[in-house]
Amino acid sequence: MIQRYDDENGAHFAFTDRWGGVSAVPYEQLNLGGAVGDDPEAVRANRTLAAGSLGLDPARVVWMNQVHGRDVAVVEGPWAPDADIPSVDALVTARRGLALAVLTADCVPVLLADPVAGVAGAAHAGRPGMLAGVVPAAVEAMVALGAEPSRMHAWTGPAVCGACYEVPERMRAEAAATEPACWAETGWGTPAVDVGAGVHAQLAALGVRERSRSPVCTRESADHFSYRRDRTTGRLAGYVWLDGQD
Repeated sequence: MIQRYDDENGAHFAFTDRWGGVSAVPYEQLNLGGAVGDDPEAVRANRTLAAGSLGLDPARVVWMNQVHGRDVAVVEGPWAPDADIPSVDALVTARRGLALAVLTADCVPVLLADPVAGVAGAAHAGRPGMLAGVVPAAVEAMVALGAEPSRMHAWTGPAVCGACYEVPERMRAEAAATEPACWAETGWGTPAVDVGAGVHAQLAALGVRERSRSPVCTRESADHFSYRRDRTTGRLAGYVWLDGQD
């Protein structure tokens, strides 16, 4: 079931789970990632199904080639059929009715909207991207389009939780040196990183007060794809869009 959250001011946020699609094992069912080894026709069908369930035209959903960095693309419309999809980890737009999408399977999907300014953003924040500052970069790009952090609503979707994201002690120390809020410990007492906590700390520091976080841990949930749990698996998607048509 797709979880959808509709802001009273016309902003829409949605996160998929793994069900309701056509992909076969090990990508069953609603795999939306096109670079994980799944049948491309199945992925296209799944993207059409997901968009349709949200009332979106699949041709007006914009995807990105995610690379665990901090680069942001400003989007004015769908990519041309023959265009190279940019290698970025955040998209922002001032076009109402245009949906931005982010793919994850443990990383944190970050959806942002300022309905007053008519500006939306989507970011892919894994541990490297969170530490590189992809979320601040996305907020900065939205501000350049007229958005204000104090008016933004941020949603972070299903992701691996801090109690399940085990890392070496040195990695935790290095991460916490950049973003102290991400320091964590697993449920079994070993070093961990809480990327979601780090993202929300960054958003708070930027002045984004209205923030919501999914309680779902992808590693623990059989209803969600998890790379850390399964390795070869599908990808979830987060979508953000604003009412209207530009």
